[in-house]
Amino acid sequence: MKTIKTSVIGSGFSATSHIEALKRIPNVQVIAVVSRSLERAEKLAKQHAIKYAYDDVTDLLNNKEIEVVHNCTPNSLHYSLNKQILESGKHVLSEKPLALDSNESSELANLAKEKNLVNGVCFNYRHYPLIKESKTKIANNDYGKPHLVSGGYIQDWCLYPSDYSWRMDSTLNGPSRAIADIGSHWCDTIQNILGKRIVRVFADLTTVHNKRQKPFNEASTFSNNSHEQYQEVHIDTEDAGHVLIQFEDGVKGMFNVSQVSAGRKNNFHFAISMADGTLSWDQEKPNELWIGKRNQANELLVKDPDLLTSEARSLAHYPGGHQEGWPDGLKNLFIDFYDHVRNPKSSEQHDYSTFEDAHYIMKIVDAILKSNELERWIEIE
Repeated sequence: MKTIKTSVIGSGFSATSHIEALKRIPNVQVIAVVSRSLERAEKLAKQHAIKYAYDDVTDLLNNKEIEVVHNCTPNSLHYSLNKQILESGKHVLSEKPLALDSNESSELANLAKEKNLVNGVCFNYRHYPLIKESKTKIANNDYGKPHLVSGGYIQDWCLYPSDYSWRMDSTLNGPSRAIADIGSHWCDTIQNILGKRIVRVFADLTTVHNKRQKPFNEASTFSNNSHEQYQEVHIDTEDAGHVLIQFEDGVKGMFNVSQVSAGRKNNFHFAISMADGTLSWDQEKPNELWIGKRNQANELLVKDPDLLTSEARSLAHYPGGHQEGWPDGLKNLFIDFYDHVRNPKSSEQHDYSTFEDAHYIMKIVDAILKSNELERWIEIE
């Protein structure tokens, strides 16, 4: 089987996570990395035995060995770089969000279709075994029609005014933070599980800390800057929010997001109530799917390939009792994406989020911001 040669733009948490996951996929080789700092790029390349290190994206795009580019840069660069990658004729897998607003994401979705290149966005929660199990059970009508959805995505890394990273800067991260960065994950995953789009939203967003302490030295996401020298800066993006939602089949629900809730590190969770059962899942316990019943004992389905549907079994690479989590979901996404790169005519067989899917998520984010501003329901157009 031919080895696909790929590359990564970026050198932060997302970039290193992508590199590590790519190294776990057969016949895929990371041969180039780009960073604003050539020294940083060379260090990363040396750590991971990567052939080329650049500080200019153009040099990477001119490298004819490379077929695929992973865009792991700050949000403000997603639109321009994704456009540049597509125009260079290379397949692209971008970190989310696809762009800063739905006007930019619409242009990218149309360009990807025009160029007929494989395009994806890193909504990795779709690719957990028990997420796929939930999706299959609902598609098979195991517990009847869904009638209520709830959940959220809760973190604490922005709890203190001294917590700061580039994500607090709306010129780099866009007009939304908690919704665009983590709420987008929740919306994509729940739409994928239900096979239905969110069509209306009513949002109430809040900024707990209107001023934060920005260290003079550059800070990265999840870092602790409490002992750094800092300047006080104004914050114009949300720390948390609550959103009422309605799906295209009339099902209603709600989700909340927070980056200021002490003790919650990465609490992505949902509950889907159906006619004869409830499915509930928590990313911090990714190998357990709670199945609620009224007239019999509740069940706890623990990830075990022998107990899963065939669709979910394909995402569980280890036997029962061998835990799989966030890095494995990322690996599953990449396996799916690169299988499509190898077989470009097999698009209907793949389940990763495309630019078109991610564009719709951007429309949801835009609608949530508008709803919060106008204090009313907003239709997703």
